[in-house]
Parts: sequence; structure tokens; C-alpha cells
Amino acid sequence: MKKLGMLVLCCVMMLLIAPMQGKGWAAEKTGFVDIREVMLNSDVGKKAAEEFKKIYETNKQKIQEKEAELRKLKDDLEKQRSILTESAYKEKESAAQKMFRDYQLLVKDANEDLQNRDQELSKKILPDILKVVKDIGEKEKFTMILDVSMVPIAYHTKENDLTKRVLDEFNKASKAKR
Repeated sequence: MKKLGMLVLCCVMMLLIAPMQGKGWAAEKTGFVDIREVMLNSDVGKKAAEEFKKIYETNKQKIQEKEAELRKLKDDLEKQRSILTESAYKEKESAAQKMFRDYQLLVKDANEDLQNRDQELSKKILPDILKVVKDIGEKEKFTMILDVSMVPIAYHTKENDLTKRVLDEFNKASKAKR
């Protein structure tokens, strides 16, 4: 029984080692790229970031104005609490709650708007970035190029980090499109 187990183990080891011969592991070439960094630091990404910042600031101002209104309404309500009848107080409290729901909706809509714009930009430029990565991979005969922003990689050499090259070539391709 032990001999049969050893024979099976040897066969399995041979199956695992056989693919390593022939081409050999040394012929494998793996590259790494941080696509998120390319998106953020590209000319297109920087321009989009400026637009996002403008939208964010506009939304922030609207939200702060609504917050100030809510604070004022709450303070007024607390000051008038002892003077108002129960029904008048409940009516004003109900109006304050409605205003608070409107405020929450405003914040939610603002966040969703920014997320949607971010997703639209990603869908628009990601195929172009991936084309640049593919072109580099084919030209330089990489076996694979991994996106370190999506796949947790504990270690990789900096010599095969293609992020800067992809960023530069993507910027060139983007300028040529315009």
C-alpha cells in the first residue's frame, strides 16, 4: 500500500514539474500596473477631478445652507416650545421633520450624482487604458499584466511595474484623440 502511495505521489509530482520544463519559468514575464493610479493621475482623470471638485463644492454649499436652515428652525422651535400650543408645536415639528427628510434626500442625491459621474468616466476611459496595457503586453511579450489596484499582491519588483509607462502612453493617446 505504501509503494502504491509513493507511486501516485511521484506521478503527481511529475505532472506538476513537467510544464515547468520546455519553456521554463524563466521565460514567463509578468507585469504590474495600478490602473486606479493611471485613472487618477492621467490628464483626463485630473480634468474630471476638477469637474468633480466644482460639483462637490456646489453641492456642499447647498447642503450647508440647508443645514443652517434646519438649525435655525430647530432653535426657533425650542425657543417657542413653551409659548406654542401642543397642536401648533406638532405642526412646526412636522414641518421640521419634512425639511430634514428633504435635507437627507439632497445629500443622498449629491452623493449618487458624484458616484454616477465617476462610474461614467471609468466606463469611458477604462477601455482605452486597457488597450494601452494590452499593446505594451503584446509588444514586450508579457505573459500577463496584473492590476495591483484590484488584485492584492504582497510583493512585486519595481522593474516590471508598468504604471508610469501606461500613464504616459495613455496621456499621449488621449491627446491624439482630441
